[in-house]
Amino acid sequence: MIGTDDVLPDTTVRTTGVEHVVNVRLSTEFGEFLAAGYLDHDGGEEQIALIHGDIAGEDVLTRLHSECLTGDAFGSRHCECGEQLSAALRAVVSEGRGVVLYLRGHEGRGIGLLAKLRAMRLQAEGLDTVEANLALGLPDDARDYRGAAGMLRDLGVRSVRLMSNNPRKHEALGRYGIPVSERVPLLIPPRAENLFYQVTKRERFGHLLPHLPVEVNRAAEPSPAAG
Repeated sequence: MIGTDDVLPDTTVRTTGVEHVVNVRLSTEFGEFLAAGYLDHDGGEEQIALIHGDIAGEDVLTRLHSECLTGDAFGSRHCECGEQLSAALRAVVSEGRGVVLYLRGHEGRGIGLLAKLRAMRLQAEGLDTVEANLALGLPDDARDYRGAAGMLRDLGVRSVRLMSNNPRKHEALGRYGIPVSERVPLLIPPRAENLFYQVTKRERFGHLLPHLPVEVNRAAEPSPAAG
């Protein structure tokens, strides 16, 4: 008989890392892709990789795209995310070989959709994107790329040509064992609504955005609420 103070052995099997669940052909306006679905057991998110051509091996053109509902789905002009996603998909098709990882759970640099909307309201009141996150008691960037690296390894990708302006993505992939052989700029012409946002990424996060003007008048930018 088991007493109230007895501790039963833990027989639960805990799965970690990413699990490749399904592949399906996906026809898009950008071209034909193989959509590979993954379950990230660590983060709990369902993830997708859009693959064009044979990507096993070295120097694969790759985009790690952080989920952005407002930009990707609704075409918000507050950011350039939707335009970056479209440009990346076109690039891998043009290259004949490449992969775009669409990373769910990265909304608002990892703070979630509702918190991002609250941060956008603070930006409409005059804060920049970093100040807004911090004012909510949240990190300026909470994203993790362990799952992305696991997906790339599972797909046979040994090194990448990374489409990104963000040095943190480059460093994160290296930490998780995916070498970056080349950084491929993904420069989107700024709009009036997102110029200050892009400049903030350059000044506060070190994004490599040489096409932006050196100085920007914050007061001249339309409110994010209208984006």
